[in-house]
Amino acid sequence: MEKTLKLCSLLPLFAASWSYAQTNNSPNIVLIMADDLGWGDVGFNGNTHIQTPCLDRLASEGVVFEHFYAGAPLSSPTRASVLTGRNAYRMGVFAPNVGILRPEETTLPEILKEKGYATGHFGKWHLGTLTCKEIDANRGRPENKHLLNPPAEHGYDDAFVTESKVPTFDPMRAPLSSDGRFWDYLPEYEETKEYGTYYWDIEGNKVTEGLRGDDSRIIIDRTLPFIDKAIGAQKPFLATIWFHTPHLPCVAGPEYAARYQNLPLKERNYYGCITAMDDQIERLVQYLKIKGVYENTIIFFCSDNGPELNTPGTAGNFKGKKRSLYEGGIRVPAFMIDGRTQKTGKITQPCSTSDYLPSILELANISTSIPYQLDGESFVPFLNNSDIQRQKPLVFCSGTQGAVVDGGYKLYYNQGTTELYDLKSDPFERTDVSRTYPEIRKKLSDCLWKQMKSFQQSFEGNEYGTRSVERMNQQWEDISKKK
Repeated sequence: MEKTLKLCSLLPLFAASWSYAQTNNSPNIVLIMADDLGWGDVGFNGNTHIQTPCLDRLASEGVVFEHFYAGAPLSSPTRASVLTGRNAYRMGVFAPNVGILRPEETTLPEILKEKGYATGHFGKWHLGTLTCKEIDANRGRPENKHLLNPPAEHGYDDAFVTESKVPTFDPMRAPLSSDGRFWDYLPEYEETKEYGTYYWDIEGNKVTEGLRGDDSRIIIDRTLPFIDKAIGAQKPFLATIWFHTPHLPCVAGPEYAARYQNLPLKERNYYGCITAMDDQIERLVQYLKIKGVYENTIIFFCSDNGPELNTPGTAGNFKGKKRSLYEGGIRVPAFMIDGRTQKTGKITQPCSTSDYLPSILELANISTSIPYQLDGESFVPFLNNSDIQRQKPLVFCSGTQGAVVDGGYKLYYNQGTTELYDLKSDPFERTDVSRTYPEIRKKLSDCLWKQMKSFQQSFEGNEYGTRSVERMNQQWEDISKKK
């Protein structure tokens, strides 16, 4: 059943408390996402080892999400949720390198482009391959034409992107021999090999120039001219910036490795590449200020999932890491800063990357109709009233796992076993209270399977037909049947 999202009716409710400047200028939107950054990997969440002064300052000057979830415990599904406001299971993006962001989906850049925005995507894509001309990354192959799915097909008019991961320093280079996870930066004279994942522009051309040094800097090097061009054209802009940091391979350049020189190899490179990313976010912020557009820009920051196993990354005291639907796998650091309002504070209600699309449309005062069922809801009401409760449950699925967060409780499902946690009193999921509250367990369990059925119906084409289903030749992945 189709549902229509109508955002304009909500806006008058928040006009007084937000005190928006009366202007005809639409706000610029900057969507920043780190890759595998754990909840505890930033100073504003208590880390005392990793230097993140820019992120910490922005968090203090903006609104921190205390209870923010990635859409999934894995990269690609979360990214699909950001751009669509929908659970990635609806479009078959079950895991990294599985499925694509289907062409029929309505995306945030498509909506904003129709409203006059310049739209650009910089960094990791991970929602389909970017070339069929040659071997690239995980899925770039001449035989994989059905997986070709570049940003240009989803509303972006500029791009500088990779299909998947690259080293966080000298992204095109790799040592002749390594474990593929951590290495110290490679001197100019050292013999290397190509890493095998490349950068591509909006027209599908391989980028070969300006690819030495810190990868976060390389990404911002391409972002700033896009912003400058949009400003020159007097257009608002959407800049989607998806850093590779600190996804493996973790490599810190000499400047940043030196800051952690007394630490072991893993920590030196993990911490260093995060601090390098932090410096580039500072560079971006200062550029927006110099150009005079910072006060009309909304910046969002989060991670795509929890920290990778066997790395120095930390989820704090939360249970689990990447790939897990326990809190540590999906609860991530997040904040927003609205240059128009300078609003500060915290949002305590659970929110998710699927909430970005409806929230951004409301913040930008954009009224539109989306013909597909959204799983996200706008978090704008939470900015003004901490007593307002979330209306939609948050539902997660990955592999053999499922989870539901609703009403302060969380149901966790895995291979026929369910657990229930009271997140208000037990955020670290130490005590299963399913026997204490069997009615809540049943309610959330029913919700999980109802939503899974809805996801499957979307996957099979009930919203926009079966063309994509036939193109991908995918099978539905039922969490209840996987072993």
